[in-house]
Amino acid sequence: MRNAPTFSSRLINFLGSMNLAISLLMVLAIASVIGTVLQQNKPYTDYQIKFGSFWFDLFQVLGLYDVYSAVWFLVILGFLVLSTTTCVGRNTPGVIRELRHFRENIQEKSMRAMKHRLELASTADNTTTLSIAQRILTAQGFKTRIKQAADHTVIAGMKGGSNHWGYWLTHLGIVVICLGGLMDSRLPLMIAEWQGTLKPETRNVPAAEVPPISQLPANSYSYRGSVDIPEGRRANIIFLPVRDGYLVQHLPFEVEVKDFRVEHYSTGMPKSFESDLVIHDKTLDKPLEATIAVNHPLIYKGVAIYQANFGDGGSLLDLRLHPFSNRYATQEIQGNVFKDYNLTSSDKQYKLELSDFRLFNINDMEEDGKVHKKNIGPNVTFKLRDETGQAMEYQNYMNPVTIKGKHYYISGVRSTPNDPFRYLHIPVDPKGGMERFMRFLSDMQNPELVKASAIATTQLSMQQASMQDNTVETQVIESMMQLTSIFASKGSEGIMEEITKRFPADRQEAASEAFMKVLHASLRAIYQNTLKQEGVTGELTEADWLFFDDSLLAIDKIAAYGSPWFVQMTSFKHIEASGLQITRSPGKDVVYFGSAMLTLGVFLLFYVAHRRIWVWVKPHDDNRVEVVLAGSSNRNLPEFELYFNKLQGIFRQTLVRDEVKDVSSTGKH
Repeated sequence: MRNAPTFSSRLINFLGSMNLAISLLMVLAIASVIGTVLQQNKPYTDYQIKFGSFWFDLFQVLGLYDVYSAVWFLVILGFLVLSTTTCVGRNTPGVIRELRHFRENIQEKSMRAMKHRLELASTADNTTTLSIAQRILTAQGFKTRIKQAADHTVIAGMKGGSNHWGYWLTHLGIVVICLGGLMDSRLPLMIAEWQGTLKPETRNVPAAEVPPISQLPANSYSYRGSVDIPEGRRANIIFLPVRDGYLVQHLPFEVEVKDFRVEHYSTGMPKSFESDLVIHDKTLDKPLEATIAVNHPLIYKGVAIYQANFGDGGSLLDLRLHPFSNRYATQEIQGNVFKDYNLTSSDKQYKLELSDFRLFNINDMEEDGKVHKKNIGPNVTFKLRDETGQAMEYQNYMNPVTIKGKHYYISGVRSTPNDPFRYLHIPVDPKGGMERFMRFLSDMQNPELVKASAIATTQLSMQQASMQDNTVETQVIESMMQLTSIFASKGSEGIMEEITKRFPADRQEAASEAFMKVLHASLRAIYQNTLKQEGVTGELTEADWLFFDDSLLAIDKIAAYGSPWFVQMTSFKHIEASGLQITRSPGKDVVYFGSAMLTLGVFLLFYVAHRRIWVWVKPHDDNRVEVVLAGSSNRNLPEFELYFNKLQGIFRQTLVRDEVKDVSSTGKH
């Protein structure tokens, strides 16, 4: 009766089972797909915007934002190494025995039962037959062993033993690849976090203010981080993203971006970009200069510097702030991207935070009924923060944009990063600017001008209607002034609020129609007065009235725009920054070596067959020599059958003839 297996034997069988290894490989494959599809180590705010709060929290719990450093991923990787190592250790003795064992003790009955066999009577004597059979197998690349028995002799041949090396190489290759991955993983950082000696920084502070507990020394074993360096500047640190924070990794040298170049297609899309770098190292006699481009990194002291991206490096911008209200004044600001500026209005304090500048902006534009990719020129992105800390984000374009044949200055606005931009379109006047629009808006807020326009319009209307009623005239004038003031400050929403407050529901539609007629008459009069200030006389053209309609649409949206100014970029000095990814990956070469082992192992497993051939030679008393030829292969049986048929032909030609030929030159297959 067999003894029950012990716990250790069951554990070894479990760890070395193929089912476990395949299951672990499948999980790692799925995780790798996720890590490829879902861009890793982005700021958490980007993921929140993209997925929403529910999916963001779920993916965060699963560790999908940094899959390759997730605890479960590293645990599975470790189990795969353990499982594969156990499998190799458990099966290696059997493989070695298989390679050493020629099976020369095979029985005649077993050979005759094989599918691939040949039985023939040799015309040569026993000694010659044995010599010829051994020479044939040797010429075919077989290693042979001979066993002499009392009444027969067995020649056992074997070749393709490297097929079993394929088993070792594939399994050990997986182990080596996993070990290389673990070498470059963030496992040491995770252990340091668990021990409390390392803590990611979550505040947006300058690198000099990051505490020592969030910094890593220059001799760190491995790291992968990024840094943006403006032209003409240098850096000796990179930032390693960790969940919702970062670590500051010091470099053993300084990297200077001497020059950055980018080429664009005719549409404005980037075609290629490269950086001229200068490495400053105390161990060098002179600085090292090199040019890097995408997929052409610089490798120095085991540290690879890749050209990853590019962005703004603090461009100098000239800005003109056009006020939407007469309470504010026009302001001129010369600022740098990534810096903040305090703005003062008559009653509030604001902070202008310049966050980005883009020289090229490729948008889908409709022309002649077709959508085309078009560069609509530079834009500036900024936030305007009030004294309570509330901020609105804006994206203003420098040049007018043509939309359906009409030209506008456009500005996008949103209250949170996960909202789409809503756009304000300010029409361009005949001189190519926005002065007419701003003057029209200012005139709408001038009580004296509004009153004068209202009086003139009302009196003209009553004369044409042959009416003389001072009370009615006064009411109309007051209504025009009031509606104009409400529209200038609150837009059509303000008008509807006034109607809702003053009239019952069944009279609101009629009141709205009457109010809009009065308002429109007042605005037309003000607009005509605005044009007179420009020197426009006579009948207004269709283009003038189209400008009027577009202006009203823009003014209607100003109340929800959230800024007392329209920030217009008038000029700029572009300063670019090279985005570098800097990595130290000592496990990379280990992974490459493991990949080479795995590739060679797979080749040996699938393309090299382990073949065995036996030749049974038995002499008889009547001077006959009986020969039994049999063979087997562990793979590709159809091909082995063709080979064995060829081998049969060789044996027939050399043994079943009156004259025995030399077979030393027999070709290999």
